[in-house]
Amino acid sequence: MAVSDSDQLVDQSTEIESTEESTEESAKSESGFSGFGLPDSLLEALERCGYEQPSPIQAASIPELMLGRDLLGQAQTGTGKTAAFALPLLARIDLEARLPQVLVLAPTRELAIQVSEAFQRYASCTRGLHVLALYGGSDFRDQIQKLRRGVQVVVGTPGRVMDHMRQGTLDVSGLQALVLDEADEMLRMGFIDDVQWVLEQLPTQRQVVLFSATMPPEIKRICQQHLQDPAEVIIRTQKADATRIRQRHILLPHHQKLGALLRVLEAHGPGGVIIFARTKAVTVTVAEALDGEGMACAVLNGDVPQSLRERTIERLKQGKVDVLVATDVAARGLDVERIGLVINYDAPFDSEAYVHRIGRTGRAGREGDAILFLSHRERRLLHSLERAVGSQIEAMEVPSDAEINQQRLDNLQQQLNDLLEQPVPQERQQEVALMEEIIQRLSRESSATPEQLALAALRLAQGDQPLLVVPQPQQAPRQGRQGERGERRQGGGRPPSSMERFRVEVGWRDRIKPGHLVGAIANETGLDGRQIGKITIFDDHSTVDLPQGMPPQLMQSLQRVRVMQKELHISRIAAV
Repeated sequence: MAVSDSDQLVDQSTEIESTEESTEESAKSESGFSGFGLPDSLLEALERCGYEQPSPIQAASIPELMLGRDLLGQAQTGTGKTAAFALPLLARIDLEARLPQVLVLAPTRELAIQVSEAFQRYASCTRGLHVLALYGGSDFRDQIQKLRRGVQVVVGTPGRVMDHMRQGTLDVSGLQALVLDEADEMLRMGFIDDVQWVLEQLPTQRQVVLFSATMPPEIKRICQQHLQDPAEVIIRTQKADATRIRQRHILLPHHQKLGALLRVLEAHGPGGVIIFARTKAVTVTVAEALDGEGMACAVLNGDVPQSLRERTIERLKQGKVDVLVATDVAARGLDVERIGLVINYDAPFDSEAYVHRIGRTGRAGREGDAILFLSHRERRLLHSLERAVGSQIEAMEVPSDAEINQQRLDNLQQQLNDLLEQPVPQERQQEVALMEEIIQRLSRESSATPEQLALAALRLAQGDQPLLVVPQPQQAPRQGRQGERGERRQGGGRPPSSMERFRVEVGWRDRIKPGHLVGAIANETGLDGRQIGKITIFDDHSTVDLPQGMPPQLMQSLQRVRVMQKELHISRIAAV
């Protein structure tokens, strides 16, 4: 990790541009974490974690927070901001006091767990320091017992923290510092009123630290109300850093997405992958399809119990799961080093969500890939996403048979290399000795060369499953469908099947577009885009024609579907 030049720090605002050149220069610098005045116990823990040089946000933030100043930090995910606030706050904790002295609010359970685990790593050499994560889905009584035994650091989601404060089980009278982590995401998820309430209950004299990837007006208002003369740290990520994540997009019809996904995963090769979908229903559908292809995959959405979510993330870290299919909220805060590819199976409706999604790979200087699936109706989203990341999202084709076959051959070669380098486990040595005896016997009784014997063994292991993709005959393109595959029209014809007209409570004032409605309804119901008829958008609502006889279960699920952060609240108008 890189360190910024401390001479650039100023009282009110620090802007740092993170580049490859500054990283190389910093690596040569002798000033590491020891120059901040951190206790020896923290420095020992950092050495065990393998930390050598502070990142730009750490170099800028730690001195200010060690002085007790409020701080406003603006940086993308993966820049090392957790250590930037955790280390100086841990350094100032009174170990004799068993009341919470640091409170960190995080938008999701996953991020709360991740931040609490980071605090525990940094405090691993500090005896008597206790950290507790508070979030929904875990046992409330167990959290109360741990609070009563005494903790100095609490990391939690706003809802669960409020529950404990209202019941009097979380005493904030001795609180020294509050951290709002990923404040813009808390705003997007509707937690901003909860954050305001928590702030109003805290002692007047306290340190407030706010980190956010973006700075919308609501977050600025919180800063003005609750931060006193804050130091400002802004990390400017240049294109040199953005190129660590290779971003590409594929244009294809909706009904071809699943087939394209399978080919992309095959061509990608080994390594962790996160696939983002808009709805819980789509995550299940995609995961079932991947499971049917023999891929080690798991689902992470709002229906997954917290205990299972934690086990799933741990299995992903350990390599027991290769592909995670997730919704945006469920995957927030994930930091898994082996994630080399992020696939946006469903395009996000806003650029901030896209930035957060691709931030799951290429973290802290590592390289990664991000692939975006776009229908022709969604092409207009591309330019806004490119503006958000400051780089071009290049076009790519669905991987060809030749690319997939080459990847299969590379995988086979890598597996053989790995097997040759691995020692034989103790419990398998007898079996391997018998295999060697069979090889020697075959070599004596036949004229086969070692290469021929190895090839026979490979064929035996492969079985009837073809090693290479068998080319499929090309189908002639269907005629007469161009009008139906064009842009959704506000007026115009309808499909030949009988339709019903429905009203949804989103319109022009919500910045809604026909493609948004088509994508949301198609993903939730499984309908092909061609089965969705005429869409008319009004100021405060819209109408959409759907096939007659929509099942009640689908109608109930559509009620809760969100488009542009608003629920559809779909209702039947009349038969068309």
